[in-house]
Amino acid sequence: MDNREKKYLFDIQTCIGNIDSYIGDPKLFDTFEKNQMLQDAVERNLEIIGEAINQLLKINPSIPISNARRIVDARNKIIHGYDSLEPVNIWAIVINHLPTLKQEVTGLLNG
Repeated sequence: MDNREKKYLFDIQTCIGNIDSYIGDPKLFDTFEKNQMLQDAVERNLEIIGEAINQLLKINPSIPISNARRIVDARNKIIHGYDSLEPVNIWAIVINHLPTLKQEVTGLLNG
């Protein structure tokens, strides 16, 4: 793995850590939905994650990150379809997909 790949993986890991710290525990949708600043911060970090994965795919199209293309597509929807984005969709990404991505990125960085 070259240094560019490591840099993008580290960026993803950092953004996931940011999201986890912003949301805190327990993870409650009600708290997320009522806090526009929190939503904005999470969305921004998801944008960075999506762009980092996009760049990783250019370097290594076979990088073992499940749903890599879907993550890039989600980033594009956040940026370009911002007017139709619902908090519940962002929350679903955070709860259902970030834990897997976190494990995969940690494994790649430690491997």
